[in-house]
Amino acid sequence: MMRTARRTAPRWSFDWQPWAVLDSFPAPASAGQAWQGRSTPGANHPLAEPELSAALAARAERMRAAFAEVESAIERVAAAGYSSDAAARAALAGLGDVSAVGPLAGNWKHPVDWVARQAELVIGVFARLVVEMSERPAMVDGEAADEVIRRFGFHAVDITTCADGRMAGLLDHVLRVPRAIVAARRSYAGALFPVAEAVSAWERAELRRLRNGAEPFDNTRFLKLGVYHLSSRDPSHEGCAAHGSDDRKAAGMLLERLEAFAAAIARRYGDRATVATLLAGHDTDTDSLRVHVPDVAGRMDIDRFLCARLLHDSTATMSREEAKEHIRQEVAACMGVAADDPATEGMRWFCGYLLKNNIAQVAAVRALYGDGYPDAGHEERLIVFGDPIDDVQLRNLAFQAQAQSVEERAADLAVGLRILGQRLHAEGLAVPVLVVRSFDPDIAGDEQEAEAAVLRMRAAVVRMFPHGDGPRVHAVAAVRATSGGPLRFVHESRAGQGAHGPCGCGGYRA
Repeated sequence: MMRTARRTAPRWSFDWQPWAVLDSFPAPASAGQAWQGRSTPGANHPLAEPELSAALAARAERMRAAFAEVESAIERVAAAGYSSDAAARAALAGLGDVSAVGPLAGNWKHPVDWVARQAELVIGVFARLVVEMSERPAMVDGEAADEVIRRFGFHAVDITTCADGRMAGLLDHVLRVPRAIVAARRSYAGALFPVAEAVSAWERAELRRLRNGAEPFDNTRFLKLGVYHLSSRDPSHEGCAAHGSDDRKAAGMLLERLEAFAAAIARRYGDRATVATLLAGHDTDTDSLRVHVPDVAGRMDIDRFLCARLLHDSTATMSREEAKEHIRQEVAACMGVAADDPATEGMRWFCGYLLKNNIAQVAAVRALYGDGYPDAGHEERLIVFGDPIDDVQLRNLAFQAQAQSVEERAADLAVGLRILGQRLHAEGLAVPVLVVRSFDPDIAGDEQEAEAAVLRMRAAVVRMFPHGDGPRVHAVAAVRATSGGPLRFVHESRAGQGAHGPCGCGGYRA
């Protein structure tokens, strides 16, 4: 028989706000009021965050508007027929990082490849947004994010998602978690991460903790969160392409990887090095989250989960405190423990935190779009291949596939090309592929090695997908410091020498 949940003030508050998007990308002053005044379903939900949701929506609109300008900007420059490359480049200033863009002035012997320039400008807009978003502070109501997450019983969160671009807003919009607590976020087709690589990432994270003076194994754990995706509107066609739009297959295979990851660490390092794992599903039509709450032993089941959309509906008429208490009770019931069980406290509260955050996103989507997004399918602008870039959070922005070599994840890249190629080829456009390698600025020579590696990867992409009758691929190479900051585009002839583009601006052209 389950014990009665305590009614005293909880140890943690679900009302902790993960980051201050309002401070760095403010919506209009009236945005929160206008949102709250909506009569559409979800706008007045007790767990809605109208000001935060309005700011996120306004930021998303600005990003979409920037990409929407690309084609018309290229058309204007092409029609103007600039004789000077510098003048043509100046005409594009402010839209994106023009160091990604090749020659904009030509002649009858060497005409400008405008399809390539359009793809490069898409990447340039993405690069500009990377700078803008990376400069956003990750504040946590005056408290360090890593201290807050430790209260949940974890010291780092590693997130693996599918490469599908409809999940590109997962961190900021769907989960609403601060970047400071995310030790790593990598994407693979079907979210099927290589277990050996995940173990190595865990080892690096724990080594950094040791070198920073933390105990190797204290009362906190490393959490590996795997997120698959599904479609509630068209489950047979708009689910995960890598799994044939089979939700159960997507969830089951990811769960197997999470279990293999935990087992590998236990075998190698013993029981004291146990990690926590968590499985979640993302409905890309509504942004609703499924959280497969573990039982008391940490086991998960693809048929046992809590759905934020259903919780949104069941708490719609409650007060805010009643709604939060309802979530706590539902998480405990799903886990099969009392709502005040001390052994499972951290995981229960983290699951509740994710669900509470996601209910606010479900409310936001309903307030703006009704039953779900109007674009159920793919509308990605580019493919990001190599190392991950999470600074720009926008649904349907980029198909992201992580790899250290093209051969290693060629199948992932092929999935992305199939998704973007069908649409862009019909429009006479190329598929922009941004190939990225990160370098550690504290390691001498690492930047030059990253430049050489990213150019090898770009060359492999070009060889693997030659221009023929099918979709055209246009790849651009860039490097970035592991500490963040701007992308730097790499020109092949100057790799390893502080690369510069054909115009001397640091760019790369195909």
